[in-house]
This record gives sequence, C-alpha cells and structure tokens, in this order.
Amino acid sequence: MLRVIQAIGLTSNPRKESPPAVDDVSFEACAGRVTVLLGASGAGKTTALRLMLELQHGRGVTYFRGRPLRRIAHPSREVGVLLGDVPGHPARTVRGHLRMLCAAAGVPVRRADEVLEAVGLVSLRDERLGTLSRGMDRRLGLGCALLADPHTLVLDDPAAGLSARESRWLHGTLRAYAVQGGTVLLTTADPKEAARVADHVVTLEHGRLVADQQASDFARTRLRPRVAVRSPHAARLAALLTKEARATHRSVEVVHEGGNRLAVYGSTCAVVGDTAFRHGILVHQLADEIGDMGAGAGAGAGAGADGDADDEEADGTDAATATTSVAGGNTAAAAAGERDRDHCPAGRPEAAEVAAEEGAESAQPAHSSPAPRPHLRADPGDALSPLPPPISVRSAPSPLRPLRYEIRRTVGIGTVFLTGAVVLLVSAVTAVILARVGHTPQPRLLAAWPRELPLPPAALGAGLLGALAFGDEFRHPALAVDRGTVPRRLGLLGAKLLVSAVVALLLAVLTVGCDAEVLHVFYGQEFSRVPADWVALSTGWAGLVIGCAWAGVLAAGVFRSTTAGLAAVVTVPVLVVPLVREVWDGGSVRTAAGLPLRVREVLLAQWPFGGERYVAAALRALGQPVAGALALSLTALLCAYLLTSRRGRVR
Repeated sequence: MLRVIQAIGLTSNPRKESPPAVDDVSFEACAGRVTVLLGASGAGKTTALRLMLELQHGRGVTYFRGRPLRRIAHPSREVGVLLGDVPGHPARTVRGHLRMLCAAAGVPVRRADEVLEAVGLVSLRDERLGTLSRGMDRRLGLGCALLADPHTLVLDDPAAGLSARESRWLHGTLRAYAVQGGTVLLTTADPKEAARVADHVVTLEHGRLVADQQASDFARTRLRPRVAVRSPHAARLAALLTKEARATHRSVEVVHEGGNRLAVYGSTCAVVGDTAFRHGILVHQLADEIGDMGAGAGAGAGAGADGDADDEEADGTDAATATTSVAGGNTAAAAAGERDRDHCPAGRPEAAEVAAEEGAESAQPAHSSPAPRPHLRADPGDALSPLPPPISVRSAPSPLRPLRYEIRRTVGIGTVFLTGAVVLLVSAVTAVILARVGHTPQPRLLAAWPRELPLPPAALGAGLLGALAFGDEFRHPALAVDRGTVPRRLGLLGAKLLVSAVVALLLAVLTVGCDAEVLHVFYGQEFSRVPADWVALSTGWAGLVIGCAWAGVLAAGVFRSTTAGLAAVVTVPVLVVPLVREVWDGGSVRTAAGLPLRVREVLLAQWPFGGERYVAAALRALGQPVAGALALSLTALLCAYLLTSRRGRVR
C-alpha cells in the first residue's frame, strides 16, 4: 500500500511553562483510505495539521509521497487544504473566489464551474462569501481544496456544525475521493463519526499519540455498544431499567440524553424491549448503536451523541433502519477490494523508496502533473458523491499567471472602486477649499496637497490599496507568502507591483482631472491651466503615487500586516523626508546641491527625439527630498522582502 503521508516526530514549540500542544506524534496515511485524527477539544489535532503543512514552527517532518512540502513546487496540486472557514474576502462572490484561486494554481478557469457543479453551489455562484450558511461554506471550502485536483486532502473538522444531511453528503464525497485512489486525512472530536467514516483512526490525547488502529479495531476496543431508546415516558423507563439492573446485580448504565431519548449501556434490545412491554411503556425507537469511548471521552463524545440524535430525528427512521453499522463507512472501500489491506508500517521512508518516488516524477515531462485518478460518477442512489473530472495541469513559465491572479484579486471586490471614489471626493473638496483660501501654488492645488499634510489624498489612497495587496495571502494558507501556490514569489511580487502601479497611476490621473474640472466649474479658467513645466510635474506626481503604492505593497509583504503597510506609507513623509532633507541640505564641507544638473552633464549627450528633456525631468524629480526618501524606503523594503523570502526558502 502506497504511504502518501508520513508524519514523523511532530512537536510544537512550547509556550512558557506549558507543555507543547503536540508532542512527538508520528503516523501515516495511505492512498485509497480515509484516515481520521481523533481527539477531544485541545488534544492537538489542528496544531498537528499546521505542523504538517509548515504553517507553524516546530520540530518534526512530514513527507507527502516521499517529499516534504517545501520541496514541492506546486503544493496546491499535491495537497488540498481546508482549515476552519473559507478564508476569502466576505464581499467576494463564490465564483469569483474560485476563479481567483484557479489563476493562482494555474488551472483553467473553467475548473471553477466544474467544482461548483460538483459541490452543489451552481445556484449560489453569485452569492457573497459573507452571506453563506455553515453548510454552504463547508461545500465551498471542499471545492477550494479540490480545485487543483490534488492527490491528498487535509481537512480540519470539516463536519463541525453541519446538519445530518450535509454531514452525509460530505462523508460520501470524501469516500468517493478515497475510492478513486486519493488520500483523505481529517480531524474530528466525535468517535462515532470516526468509526463510521474512517478506514484508519489515529487517536490523540493531550498532544500525544495514544492509539493508531484500523477502524474495525478502533470500534471493537475503544467504543462501547449501547441501546438507543426513544420513548415519551423516557424518565419512567430509565428508572425501571436501573431498578431491575440493581435487583439482578447487572452492570447497566442509563444515560438520559435529553428530550425523549435514552442511551442504555451494558444491556440489549431484547432486555430493554421486554421491560418496556411488561410495564406498558410505549417505545418509538429501539436500536443497537455504537456509543462513545466511555468515561473521560471528553466533550467530543457528547457532541457526537447529539449529532446522532439530530440525524435520527431528521430522518424519521424506525429501529431497524436507525441501527448504526461501524463498518458502514467502509462499504465502498470493501467493494473496491481494499478491506484486505495491511497496516502501513510507521517510520521514516526508506532511501530507496524516496529515490524511486522522485525518479518516477523526474521521468515525467516537466510540464505535466501526476497521473490523474480515474473519474467516478456515482448513481443517484449511491452513497458516493460525484467529483469534478481530473485535470491536466501544465506549468506556464511566463509571468502571466501571477498577473492574471492579481488582476482577479484586485477587481473581484469593490474596495478599489470605493477607495477611488472616496479619494476623488476628498481631493475635489480639498482643492476647492485651498483655492478659496489662496496662497497655494497651482501644482499643489491640482493635486489637492496642502502644505500642512504629509501626503495628498491620492497618494494616501494608492498606499492604502498597496497595503491591501497581500490581504488574501494572509487569510488563505495556500496563498501564504511562505508557501505560495503561485510558483515564483518574485513573479507574484512583480505582478502586485505592476497592478498597484497601474491602479495608482490611474488614480493620480483621475484625481488631477477631477480637481481641474471642479476648479474650472467653481473659479473659471484661471486655476485649470496646464503648467509650463508639466512634464517634470507629471513625472514627480506619478512617481509619488506609485512610490506610495509600492511602499504599501512591500511593507505589507515584509511585516504580513495591512496596518504595517499603511504605516510605512505615512512614515516616509513624516520621518524619512525630514531626515533625507537634513542630510541633503545640511551644513557640510561638500553638499549635493546641483546633483541633477551634474548628472545631466555627465550622462546626457544628444538623445534622439529630444529624449534628454524627459530624462532631465526625471532627474530633477529624483533630486527632490520626497522622491529621494521614497527611493530610499523602497530600496530598504525590497531588500527586506527578498531577505525574508530567501530565509523562508532556506528554512
């Protein structure tokens, strides 16, 4: 049996005096099986997944088909991940979110529609993420994980908060995925859910591995059989059962689960039914079930019991059909001929096995993906859910894929348009007020830049949009800077810088045009004339807004915070500009005054088509303190970004 996931010695970093949340956990998950990490709340399940996906610092290593995640060029094509809620912008549409992730993973955009059909969200494709119910959010999260047709699914408690119907759909989809040859690893706190769904159960308790078993062994050794009873006279029946057990010296535990439900441990349906019949008690349900893990099972067992109660009440089943079969979740795998498998041995992969795995991959063309799994279409009455067809992913060396992703990310929500509208409004009002007050030069008037403010509204708006550029990457693990699905981090950075520059330049042009038009309406032709040195002014204006946008992008990427990105934009004129001006114009033996003119004399010969004028204008703009401060800040931020990217790659 192919061992797809091998987690070895996972240990989280302890906090102060507390023990680590995960301590030396090792287990394996094989292809064609559903493996469940079971444990109560706080057992370390989520931390173990984050350590496996290298989203949290710690010790240990995890191999995905013989390779750690950092050595996989396209992680989203190997591992589909769902941790918590779908981490998308709440204003983005369902279809827009999937199309953005398609561009990030380099898969055809039609894949979004195929996944929407497979997870049953076609009718909700234009809904906003913030309006989705819990069940629809789970469906979308599974669709995001399936988008790049990965070989492995890693899901953190995917059925939490779902109704019985949604849970059955989810489990059927995961079973279908495993039958096709995929590997499924999920976490749960409900032992009965683990017994129904899993082929293999790994139990954690207080961060340590306490059991690693086949599902059948888990159900036999870790779960207790019980009799589920539903009666309008539940309290009376519970008292009679307890009295008879005490009289006959039998060990029977009767648990009142709320409403008209009882759970009887240590008895049989025949005994409970005979007691109810002899005392004339009406019984609505009488069925054998698999219960919790006994005393000390934690809140997860109780949650599972409540979930089963909802399941049975929603279905309206009788005693015969309500009987829970432990092997029911494994029926499909048995039909596929996989029930006779042996347990995957634990431990580090052998060198020959890893070399064979890498050799098989290197034998494939560089532009092809791993061999796709056969597609399975379930019949309407089948328990298995249909999955989207497999895809053939081809790598594109051009930077158009990150650029396409960034464009979809930028225009997929109304933040850009709303910010632009606010900037235009504030800029127009400021320009009218400055013109009425007077004493403001025309260039600053057109830019709505009073001397009392460090930056004009357009530059602040461009910096804000730049700082928001990495927002989706912070929320989505698959798009994180340290583990990006866009194949080149520098390609992603270049796309963000290009798109932010275009947006900032467009915002600058619209701002000047809007201010000039408003001034012409209020005060006539006097304030809307084109300045004589418009080339130098335009160059400096464009450089200012683009520099602010780039400062926001780089600072947000370095510090992984939108607030830090915007703070860097404001820091340049408030702190860096005075420092540069002091160094530039301060008293010394030699000054840098006249630097643009001297550079022009040294470098500028006769340029064709009069190009020396534009180069001279650019040099004059660069000689200004604001431009010099921006250039200095951008250089420092770019170096810091490259350093952090390199350090993350080495780690």
